[in-house]
Amino acid sequence: MIGIDLELSQCMVLIAGSRSASKTTADRFSAEGCSLLFAEDAQQALGQLEQAGLLVICDHRPERFDQVAAAAKVPVLRAAPSAGTGSITLLGGGPGALDLMTLRGVRALAEAEVVFADRLGPSEHLAVLAPQATIIDAGKLPGHHKLTQRQIEARMIEAAQAGAKVVRLKGGDPFVFGRGFEEVAAATAAKIPVSVIPGLSSCITVPAAAGIPVTARGVNTMFTVVSAHDPLGEQQLEQLAKLGGTIVILMGMGTIEQTVSGLLRVGMAKDMPCAIVQSGTTDIQRTSHAPLSSLAEVARAHSNPAVIVIGEVAQLPQSLLDAVPAASTEPALERAS
Repeated sequence: MIGIDLELSQCMVLIAGSRSASKTTADRFSAEGCSLLFAEDAQQALGQLEQAGLLVICDHRPERFDQVAAAAKVPVLRAAPSAGTGSITLLGGGPGALDLMTLRGVRALAEAEVVFADRLGPSEHLAVLAPQATIIDAGKLPGHHKLTQRQIEARMIEAAQAGAKVVRLKGGDPFVFGRGFEEVAAATAAKIPVSVIPGLSSCITVPAAAGIPVTARGVNTMFTVVSAHDPLGEQQLEQLAKLGGTIVILMGMGTIEQTVSGLLRVGMAKDMPCAIVQSGTTDIQRTSHAPLSSLAEVARAHSNPAVIVIGEVAQLPQSLLDAVPAASTEPALERAS
């Protein structure tokens, strides 16, 4: 018995509250031989009331379930939620392929109780990777955000304050155009333990998956990673054109026409080799090569997610193909479309 005059063995208990806040209570009822139902919000709890022989409200904000308690025709017990503070882990999920996520990242997801997932990275595998977690879609599309950045931060902090192990899953690396440091700052300000698990960034891995090295001995000695989510300014374009290394552009498909026309305007050669790699590292990866002058036109056949490479290294995979005898049945690289 757990402090109430009920025979609990084989009783169906509905626990209303966050999983993390009610974990200790759930363990106690389970040890008594109860079958458990869980509801993390009032609507879900109302839908399961008829199946329950006992309603237990265990949450840091129990008033969320006042409507449920009023509607209950079974005994209602209010249990104290777990007092411990949870944690937040920022996890880089890599460029897309599941087997390019780090082992540390896989372990973090296996232990997660709440996952805030971006649309990029291996989010489609979360049912297997994070079987005990509540999954919250925090993905952002151009011009459409289900949750704003501040809302994501607030909800992560709320879940961690309720005792949950929170994982923020991002594509690539959290600190490469991922707003990861903003989330570290928000968690720190709220006195929530926060850690970062780096991920393989698409700025290097996606070109590599297409056979393009971002640096190559005798070709270049530097590469620059650029976010082109917003059009690049004139000074930025001039500086990029003068550097002489590889330019790797992320989030640049929506502004590619402005980028190409701008680079040509500031003097970059029309025949500068370029490549677009779409859905890099995945089974549907597709690569196109083009000179700078026709890059914007070629880009119309591609869609996000895609990485744009501008520089002499972009032609290196093609040079290997050209070196393979036409009669060979085992080409060194598959010719890009």
